Amino acid sequence: MKVLPVGDDALLVEVSSGEEAEALHAELLRRRAEGGLAAREIVPAARTVLLDGLADRARVAAELAAAEVPPAPPRAGHVVEIPVRYDGPDLADVAAHWGVAPREVVRVHTGTEFMVAFCGFAPGFGYLTGLPARYDVPRRDTPRTAVPAGSVALAGPYTGVYPRSSPGGWQLIGTTDAVLWDHTRVPAALLSPGTRVRFVSRGHRGDA
Repeated sequence: MKVLPVGDDALLVEVSSGEEAEALHAELLRRRAEGGLAAREIVPAARTVLLDGLADRARVAAELAAAEVPPAPPRAGHVVEIPVRYDGPDLADVAAHWGVAPREVVRVHTGTEFMVAFCGFAPGFGYLTGLPARYDVPRRDTPRTAVPAGSVALAGPYTGVYPRSSPGGWQLIGTTDAVLWDHTRVPAALLSPGTRVRFVSRGHRGDA
């Protein structure tokens, strides 16, 4: 674990894996909830966690440098279900990469409980983990200039849903009508770090 100062009252904690970042994020949230940590924001990323708004940055840095982070606790809380039609243009390519039929991609994807590890790229875009490492897929060699809003996609160890039309290089396996970001809603984002997610099939390519 590496602890770096950022600005006047923030720390960036670097760890070696996404699993460690998830565990550290959960532990820091627990400490804040119990009154042992005063931080305005605790923001996870792929292999870092940012703590912002620290009243005593030096003390927190020393505590973190000496800490052993326990494993992330079992997932709890409400499960967000996202309906998906598995009709993406890259579904067959993902199936070929996995060495299975497209129906098996749908079965595995809908049979997995995901968790939002962190958010980024665009408002409402969550990076979801949960698939075993053997199902990692590469990004496309040539990114698309426009990916439609609601596209359900895979890249590396992550699943994501594009909240709005934007360029992107992820493998598109389906589409959803779920609204990932709505500035008139409280909270505006459907997904936030730590949210449990399941994808529910509403059919797939090849259905009558």
